[in-house]
Amino acid sequence: MTSPAPSRRTRLVRFDRDHPRYRWVALSNTTLGMLMATINSSIVIISLPAIFRGIDLDPLGAGNVSYLLWIIMGFLVVSAVLVVTLGRLGDMFGRVKMYNLGFVIFTVFSVLLSVDPFHGGTGAMWLIVGRIGQGVGGAMLFANSTAILTDAFPSHQRGTALGINQVAAIAGSFLGLIIGGVLSEWDWRAVFWVSVPIGIAGTVWSYRSLHELGERRDSGLDLPGNITFGVGLTALLVAITYGIQPYGDHSTGWTNPWVVTGIVGGLVLLAAFVWVEARAEHPMVSIGLFRIRAFTLGNLAGLMGSVGRGGLQFMLIIWLQGIWLPLHGYSYESTPLWAGIYLLPFTIGFLVAGPVSGFLSDRYGARWFATGGLTLVAVTFIALLVIPVNFSYWQFALITALNGIGSGLFSAPNATAIMNSVPAWERGAASGIRGTVFNSGTSLSIGLFFSLMIAGLANVLPTSLFRGLSTQGVPDRIAHQVAELPPVGSLFAAFLGFNPIESLLKPFGVLGTLSDQHRSVLTGKEFFPHLMADPFHHGLVIVFTAAAVMSLLGAACSWLAGGKYVHEDADPDESAPAAGEALGREVPEAAHR
Repeated sequence: MTSPAPSRRTRLVRFDRDHPRYRWVALSNTTLGMLMATINSSIVIISLPAIFRGIDLDPLGAGNVSYLLWIIMGFLVVSAVLVVTLGRLGDMFGRVKMYNLGFVIFTVFSVLLSVDPFHGGTGAMWLIVGRIGQGVGGAMLFANSTAILTDAFPSHQRGTALGINQVAAIAGSFLGLIIGGVLSEWDWRAVFWVSVPIGIAGTVWSYRSLHELGERRDSGLDLPGNITFGVGLTALLVAITYGIQPYGDHSTGWTNPWVVTGIVGGLVLLAAFVWVEARAEHPMVSIGLFRIRAFTLGNLAGLMGSVGRGGLQFMLIIWLQGIWLPLHGYSYESTPLWAGIYLLPFTIGFLVAGPVSGFLSDRYGARWFATGGLTLVAVTFIALLVIPVNFSYWQFALITALNGIGSGLFSAPNATAIMNSVPAWERGAASGIRGTVFNSGTSLSIGLFFSLMIAGLANVLPTSLFRGLSTQGVPDRIAHQVAELPPVGSLFAAFLGFNPIESLLKPFGVLGTLSDQHRSVLTGKEFFPHLMADPFHHGLVIVFTAAAVMSLLGAACSWLAGGKYVHEDADPDESAPAAGEALGREVPEAAHR
């Protein structure tokens, strides 16, 4: 007679580690984790107006821009900095353990964010700390999900699995714009509550279903490496972020001594990190991994693609919210929601191309898909410069859909090529490096592309703004002062869905002194878009040309990375660099393994 214990055991664990469907359980759970983490990387961006209204804080007020930046950047910076360390800890103590803990931490901080009891600056600090906590949980998910999938799937199916996972990772950042726009219309706290049921379900499911399949290595924690890497990358990313804030008489902060010190100091510490790792007994990252061509060039291509994609997201949001949507009758307050909706073609293109390219790269290798994808992305950046600022929507939809297809063609094959090229016992660290590249690219894109746009606007916008304000009765003295304000104020106002001219003139108290007709024109839906159209396009030429060049550089890296490169695992006691080089072999691209 069968005892009841085994049946209870069967009910508790749906699939054991040897079950033929276990790999698909792992895929569905890690995809849910990645989707939750990346939705939260963008859901706050689109919800910022509602969040700041909820905590009674004007984000464009004096001294409040730092709150705005850190609510956006806290999650991204922490995710980028910690993901390598947490990937290495996964190699040491278990990738599933670290992944499960990430689900728990992310869920707890989602609850804390949604119950913010404070207002004003204190309320903003609560949100910043909560976002940093979410970033820690997100880094655990980022660092270990790709490694868990690589452990679960054989090399000839990893492209399909990673393709689905990457679709969730990147599509989540655009889905967050839509979800945030809808929920913030109802209640700003719902933006954070939405992660709670997903987090609870994912936590229970991962604890019940996931098993440790990866090889572990007994090693100590490399404190010098972790410190130099963490402090160096944090200093660099924070300095680049603050570079977009004005300093003195300059429209940006690149001459600020603190920004310069952060960039130089960060680069010095990252150089010291490489020196430390090359001599460490148990390195945080095996420098030998970078001797693997597919790994190094794949990550360089991933960085270029991530920077370009992040710049595209932010520039398109400003374009839609500050110019196109108001010209087509939408109120500034409603533009965040509609911007997310009008960006759906990109998401659809990516959702279609991502899994398909992952499946095909299993058969034919990554080279043609990754190279062709980033080349298509570069072409779409140039196409966005050809259409007028007040475009016909079908033109915009077609170009952004093609951009999404190009990104989808690139992402899964690139991830597969990187993860196939490393030894099994290095997969956590390798996945962490991929995550750092992905998140750092998004962080870098904010500082880089905002600065390029501001530089472009600073040469053209002041004259247009002065003439436009003077024509509508604003005294020349005030019009001159407003025109000389750093362009970042106009960009942030449009980005947040605020009325830009009203936000610029409010501190001067001049609107109440103007006639009803002038006031109506200045704060209407057409004055700022018409005023901004030519200067914005001037800045857009600089931004998207840079993005196209980066995409082409990424395409070149993808081509040079080689064909289908698969690492064959050996004894984990061998040194990782030697194993990584000796046992990796390039498979004919047309061969199906």
